[in-house]
Amino acid sequence: MALTDTALKALKPTERPTKHSDGGGLHVLVSPHGSKLWRLSYRFDGKQQTMALGAYPAVSLADARRQRESVKELLAKGVNPAQHAKLERIAKQASNAVTFKVVAEEYLRKIAKEGKADATQNKKEWLLGLAMADIGARPVRDITAAEVLVPLRRIEAKGNYETARRVRSAIGQVFRYAIATARTENDPTFGLKGALTAPTVAHRAAVTDKRAFGGLLRAIWAYEGMPETRMALQLMALLYPRPGELRQAQWSEIDFGKSIWTLPAVRMKMRREHRKPLSKQALSILEDLRALTGHGKFLFPAVTSPMRTMSENTMNSALRRMGFSQQEATSHGFRASASSLLNESGKWSPDAIEAELAHVGADEVRKAYHRALYWDERVKMAEWWADETRLLRENTG
Repeated sequence: MALTDTALKALKPTERPTKHSDGGGLHVLVSPHGSKLWRLSYRFDGKQQTMALGAYPAVSLADARRQRESVKELLAKGVNPAQHAKLERIAKQASNAVTFKVVAEEYLRKIAKEGKADATQNKKEWLLGLAMADIGARPVRDITAAEVLVPLRRIEAKGNYETARRVRSAIGQVFRYAIATARTENDPTFGLKGALTAPTVAHRAAVTDKRAFGGLLRAIWAYEGMPETRMALQLMALLYPRPGELRQAQWSEIDFGKSIWTLPAVRMKMRREHRKPLSKQALSILEDLRALTGHGKFLFPAVTSPMRTMSENTMNSALRRMGFSQQEATSHGFRASASSLLNESGKWSPDAIEAELAHVGADEVRKAYHRALYWDERVKMAEWWADETRLLRENTG
């Protein structure tokens, strides 16, 4: 007779284990201690075998019957149910071992081998680290969007909306890598794009008025702090690279004979080598700087160690000491200042200015066009800009 839940609940232990059948090889074994254990007997390859299916009521009568039907299907296909269950356990154990942390660390090693800049690598590690306490130990295959949302909401609660957005993006990159390497089939961050609070866009402060820019230049040239910091700001004004590109510049990149600074692809945002013409003023500053730091690797080594570069906050801190607020001037703002004033002059091709700023789109032909056709114009533009900054410094009227 088939079992019922009422009958199962009424079963009492005896001095010896007792077996109660549900049919089709499925039965419950009641131990002397009172536990009710599901068992399924079947024949495979001419031999009688028995599988454990779990304990009642954790495994319900309906669940046990579903497992019995699954075993019948396997037997019909000539598959040993016990061996199949063992392989599934092994696969689950392997899946559980592939945690988000494991995949994230593998992904970080991958992008490091691809030559990502140290700053990019460190930022990625920091962003992913903000989520590790919540999802790091979870099997990557099992993580849901709701779980990913937990660390993101905590970051948002502190008002760090842009950080939350970047963490979501970094987590998504790990999941897409996991999909590509067959560790999961789903990226739970995809459905969270509209769940996060959009950060208010804050443009970097830049001085684009000629008179005000002249005042900024005078303050920099008169700066009485560390000479290396003053020279860094002077070169930012003359060359307007990205601040990180200048901070990490190495003496091996400077060709004094040809008046060229060659920035390697690994440090460039567009991941391609970029050459900048050096004006006479820039070369003069570099000569003075070489007397201070030319014995080492970096143009701007850290004060604490010649093996590290100047802090990313050094130049901005100097601007604050000069009296310029964060809303008035930043080291990155020199790019916008130069772009605005160069375009305003009407003397230079907009494409040449964009090429000098390393603002080049994805089209390879256009990249080559910028590099080859505008070099001569960029050399002349570098000298004109250096002269223009000198005039702006001298014009106190």
